[in-house]
Amino acid sequence: MRTMRRTAIIGALSLACVPAVLAATHSGRDAIVEARQASMKEMAAAAKTIAGMFDGKRAYDAAAFKAAAEALRARAGPTLIAEFPGASLGAPSSAKLEINQARPEFEALARHIGRLTDALAAKAEQAPAHISDEMRMGAGLAMDGGSLLGKRRGASEPDPAKLPAEHLLHLILQDCSSCHSKFRQKVE
Repeated sequence: MRTMRRTAIIGALSLACVPAVLAATHSGRDAIVEARQASMKEMAAAAKTIAGMFDGKRAYDAAAFKAAAEALRARAGPTLIAEFPGASLGAPSSAKLEINQARPEFEALARHIGRLTDALAAKAEQAPAHISDEMRMGAGLAMDGGSLLGKRRGASEPDPAKLPAEHLLHLILQDCSSCHSKFRQKVE
């Protein structure tokens, strides 16, 4: 009798704890999604800062260029991968569940963005006081193949360290757009 009563009490307590556990899980998921959204907004703001400098819509400032490039670098690669754990995907998040189904592709793209942002940050570290011709994309650089999602098989990719800063930014933006088109959903 005591065993049955103890089992019933444990069962009742377990059921009573379920809402708290679910709330904690939901709260944890919300925190991950909010942190990821904040990170994406910081990346977008950093990219916009750099793009504005190259487009002439914002005054060039070597320190601001360096800070923005570092902000991109800090949030790409392994950090970007870590911001998309499986339990945080799907509605109400904008991250599609397909990230889990195509995890190797998603992670390869995040690592590629990481290599590009590493190169951009290294160039920003050495940035001159004014935008130089060496920083500019120039006429001969093609944009095809920047994204791993649309890259042709067998196509070789140039060493990011040898690319001008402006070209690196365009490749980063191209990869971000490709990733968003495949792995991001509109959430109302």
